[in-house]
Amino acid sequence: MGLLSLAIWTPIAFGALLLALGRDEQVRAVRWLALVGAILGLLVTLPLYEGFKLGTAAMQFVEKAPWIERFNVHYHLGVDGISFWFVPLTAFITVIVVTASWESITERVNQYMGAFLILSGLMIGVFSALDGLLFYVFFEATLIPMYLIIGIWGGPNKIYAAFKFFLYTLLGSLLTLIAIIYLYNQSNGSFDILTWHQLPLSRTAQTLLFFAFFAAFAVKVPMWPVHTWLPDVHVEAPTGGSAVLAAIMLKLGAYGFLRFSMPIAPDAAREWAWLIIALSLIAVVYVGLVAMVQKDMKKLVAYSSVAHMGFVTLGFFIFNDLGVSGGLVQMIAHGFVSGAMFLSIGVLYDRVHSREIAAYGGVVNTMPKFAAFALLFAMANCGLPGTAGFVGEWMVILGAVKANFWIGLAAATALIFGAAYTLWMFKRVYLGPVGNDNVKDLLDIDSREFLVLALLAIAVLYMGLYPRPFTDVMDTSVAELLKHVALSKLH
Repeated sequence: MGLLSLAIWTPIAFGALLLALGRDEQVRAVRWLALVGAILGLLVTLPLYEGFKLGTAAMQFVEKAPWIERFNVHYHLGVDGISFWFVPLTAFITVIVVTASWESITERVNQYMGAFLILSGLMIGVFSALDGLLFYVFFEATLIPMYLIIGIWGGPNKIYAAFKFFLYTLLGSLLTLIAIIYLYNQSNGSFDILTWHQLPLSRTAQTLLFFAFFAAFAVKVPMWPVHTWLPDVHVEAPTGGSAVLAAIMLKLGAYGFLRFSMPIAPDAAREWAWLIIALSLIAVVYVGLVAMVQKDMKKLVAYSSVAHMGFVTLGFFIFNDLGVSGGLVQMIAHGFVSGAMFLSIGVLYDRVHSREIAAYGGVVNTMPKFAAFALLFAMANCGLPGTAGFVGEWMVILGAVKANFWIGLAAATALIFGAAYTLWMFKRVYLGPVGNDNVKDLLDIDSREFLVLALLAIAVLYMGLYPRPFTDVMDTSVAELLKHVALSKLH
């Protein structure tokens, strides 16, 4: 079994084992088994970094086996510099979420942990699939565990949120399926994504394909105006669900743009780039303003997610190396930072059972250790230099200025909104005198919560101070992608 197969199937196997365990037996054993599964899932991704060759844009760790031979479908995996970092990132976030949900989940613990581990394996599958149909199967399969996580362990409106999440993402994906079948027919019966990259297509075909892919990926990112499902889902989802959704699941859509939309339909991508840039800037500016008026902490961070992901799509479609690399770095950084923001809100929610900003005040007086972590993550969310949040946004703004000064200026002003809503929330929740009796009775974080937040804090600072390991891996693949997109494929 290859390394990528191990990365995909280790968590899925443990997830299936947990589901088989029966409901209320040995909750403690179930939690430990889930943690062992998550840690093993992370450990099998580590040799990937050791064995990854820099300076080549070719796919690495490739595995290929026939799957549905009649239709020429293959179990075909591989990663390049664009997809590489999302494999260990997904495994890392899974370990964090399993540890963070240790005590907050008390019902059906085996099913909750099982769903997360299976989701982890499926998402790694999306990032490593090189067969169009295999990609689609993984991409759609991620909906099922997430739907259950929201619908079973969510808040009071969980059923509404779960349905909205499922319908929005499913509708977009159906158009993608049609696009995949069209490409299969055009390429004489091949589902190989890299073959599709070389396929000459007419202008009309490229435009239709571009928008078919756009339908699925824009909803997943989510881009304005198809972002409305995200705040509802975040508010209702359990803390672990929110963390995984923000840290990894939104990245599946952005990744799709780089793997499908841009290389398969380069002419259409260049022709319609203005539209994506416009929608990204609206996301960054307008959604930033919407975030400022939120009374619910989770909703505020959910809208901030939409604004941060706006930077990603903006970076991709200005078609220069700084922009695309910056977008990728921003995706990884946002994984750490937004995951940390949602887990911090979870820490407070576990104690007070309220997400309303007004229910707090002066938390720093009773939870000084926790407030220090929360401040670091808030600063990273604003894009403070020295934190992970800064690197990607800075690169995207530099790339945008290089492409067009005014686009860069609009993107840069949006950072001010990010600082405004994040710091205003921080001030109202953490600073000042103790707000009420609930806050007075709070206990500071225990060693388990400290460990979770410390791991994320290390990741945020390491990436902010030394982003080179991240950018070195992606540079060659990004350059190759841009060369590819610059050439016309019209026939």
